[in-house]
Amino acid sequence: MSLAKSLESVAGKVINKFGGDVTIRYVSAGSYNTTTGTTTETTTDTAIKGVVEGVSSTEVDELIKKTDKRLTVAATDLATVPAPKDRVVIDSVEFQIITVNTLEQEGTAITYELILRA
Repeated sequence: MSLAKSLESVAGKVINKFGGDVTIRYVSAGSYNTTTGTTTETTTDTAIKGVVEGVSSTEVDELIKKTDKRLTVAATDLATVPAPKDRVVIDSVEFQIITVNTLEQEGTAITYELILRA
């Protein structure tokens, strides 16, 4: 087993054991309504485990605010990488995804780190 696969497996086990319940809400654009001028959206939810923490004061900049949260999830738990158009639900609160960073080894995604804003 390669180092990347070993890390991927360990990350998944640790996050699933110690993480809390979160829902990744994938959002895709639906149809455009010419009468209202709006586009509907379709959502697909995926329930997984994740570790939530606050952002550090050194990370605060033009993009990241001190009230934002960091969510770390195992890459093996998701078929699709979340994107800023998607959302996350934690304890019935819906968060916008600000950024997605991928921790990878040898080209294999180990974890996704999402910066969230309520």
